[in-house]
Amino acid sequence: MESGTLNNNSLKAKTGSWVFFIDMNSFFATCEQQFNYWLRGRPVGVCVYTGKHGCVIAPSIEAKKKGIKLGMRLSQAMQICPELVPLETHPERYREIHKKFIKVLKTFAEDVIPKSIDEAIVDFTNCSLFYKDQLNLAQRIKEAIKNDVGDYLKISIGIAPNAFLAKFASTLQKPNGLVMITHDNIDDVLSKASLVDLPGIKQNMARRLIAGGVRNPVELRHATPGKLKDVCHSIVGAYWWYRLNFREVDQIDGRYKSMQAMRQVSLKQRQSIEILDQLLMTLSINLERRMVKEGVFTNEIFFFSRYEEGYSWKDHVITRKPIQDGMEIYNLLKMHMENHRRIHKCEPIINNKLTAMGITVERFVKDEAVQYELFSKDVEKDYLRKIVYDIKEKYGSDMIMRAIELRDENVLKDVIGFGSVKDLHSPQLFE
Repeated sequence: MESGTLNNNSLKAKTGSWVFFIDMNSFFATCEQQFNYWLRGRPVGVCVYTGKHGCVIAPSIEAKKKGIKLGMRLSQAMQICPELVPLETHPERYREIHKKFIKVLKTFAEDVIPKSIDEAIVDFTNCSLFYKDQLNLAQRIKEAIKNDVGDYLKISIGIAPNAFLAKFASTLQKPNGLVMITHDNIDDVLSKASLVDLPGIKQNMARRLIAGGVRNPVELRHATPGKLKDVCHSIVGAYWWYRLNFREVDQIDGRYKSMQAMRQVSLKQRQSIEILDQLLMTLSINLERRMVKEGVFTNEIFFFSRYEEGYSWKDHVITRKPIQDGMEIYNLLKMHMENHRRIHKCEPIINNKLTAMGITVERFVKDEAVQYELFSKDVEKDYLRKIVYDIKEKYGSDMIMRAIELRDENVLKDVIGFGSVKDLHSPQLFE
């Protein structure tokens, strides 16, 4: 098996498998407390921007105990907890700690998959001769992270025969927890949980299951795949049965299913339509860079925007041909926005009340599978784009730039989310 790629999905029950799901609790905030000793033990709220219109994207463990929640406006958070320390993000710190975290895990096993900036799966199924005691192994991992990554970082570990149950176990004792789910104790563990406590089940899905006579996780586990498929009107229902009965359906090969570029908009930025337009353009170009690196084109684009009054707008574009060029994505979205404004006679989508925007690309086509029209110049354009990014990779991102990238200020602040971290890893990273 290729190192760093898990393909252990199986509809047979896992009996001798052990998967660890490792979650770094309150990650951004504890990273800040790790770097700054005087923040330890204090309620901290990490924000992209720390003005009164800012938003808490990562409360510390201490802040959570005071009632501060993810996504809370900073002005509201300060009313609830006047002693809250608001901090702007330091993405390079988080990336560096993430890399150290994964490097430590790889000293214990080869089968390590980063699931996000603060989570990873480690499959010890092939290491049973080396590690006899799973709980002792988990304690060793915690100690290694404390010694080699950061002594203030809090780690929760879930252990189970498959990835889903390991993730669920990691949520049961936070912060700094350790829970093991086995064939013998699973019903007892599930009996203490509700349907929405299971990762991936939200209120709508829970209501559908309850309406179908499945009232709790134990009943979900002891239903039949056929019944759950009927209740959910989808094969997804059967997957819940597989997960709770020790089958593996969540260890995938790590390739992107989608890519997203999303940013909150500061009060200063939303005062200028030109800057908002540049922000949209920069998000589009960021997705271009990632698609070039992965060697894929997109056939489907989603856009969303949020506004001060709590309203939102969403758009969905299916492209006539696979595209990769950031300016094509930008122009396509702008055209859809203008058509919407003209048809509905409303204010522009990009306006001074905008608080957040994001673009998602899906339905990828590998670059070698893209079909070109007979007299199209796209072949030369796509080849040139790849050459440009090869130069950037080798000599630095500022070595060669488009004219539109030459601006007096950087409108897109460097931030990092909790999602995919595949861009942080390369085959040489841990050599």
